[in-house]
Amino acid sequence: MCLGYPAITCSVFYDQLLKSEVKTIVTCDEQGAGFAADGYARVNGLGVVCITYCVGGLKVVNPIAGAFAEKSPVVVISGAPGLNERDKNPLLHHKVRDFNTQQRVFDEITVASAALEDADTAFSEIDRVLHAAVRYKRPVYLELPRDMATVPGRLDHRARDLHEASDPHGLAEALAGSRRRC
Repeated sequence: MCLGYPAITCSVFYDQLLKSEVKTIVTCDEQGAGFAADGYARVNGLGVVCITYCVGGLKVVNPIAGAFAEKSPVVVISGAPGLNERDKNPLLHHKVRDFNTQQRVFDEITVASAALEDADTAFSEIDRVLHAAVRYKRPVYLELPRDMATVPGRLDHRARDLHEASDPHGLAEALAGSRRRC
């Protein structure tokens, strides 16, 4: 399930979501979507919120920071201005300082982030970021420029296995150490 608020920089991605099997719930605003995704993650193990660039992204900072503090794995998918729109640093609506400002803000309140600006690496970046959400039980951030939403990724990509083996020796040491402290 994906919660969110569709707007101009994520509208192409939202159109694809609506045609997919992913259940999409549109909320009244981005902040509400962020809190709902956090609640969904706490109950179901992973939540997703889809928002627009800066005006929407900055509205989910509070719920995502809360999700970080409470170890709630929420995936933030943000639309962004298209790569071609960024030439010569134009004054685009919703932009704060520069085109990387929003990602830098989310770098402080997530365990992993990626701007999906290269079709050759997009799938592996998505795998890396989602793996971090599952492994660390914390929020992550993916930024999708609107002109990249329909660009096909690598056809030879194979998803990473997200299962990690436990180290029995390390686990035994950790348990022994916690028993000594009790």
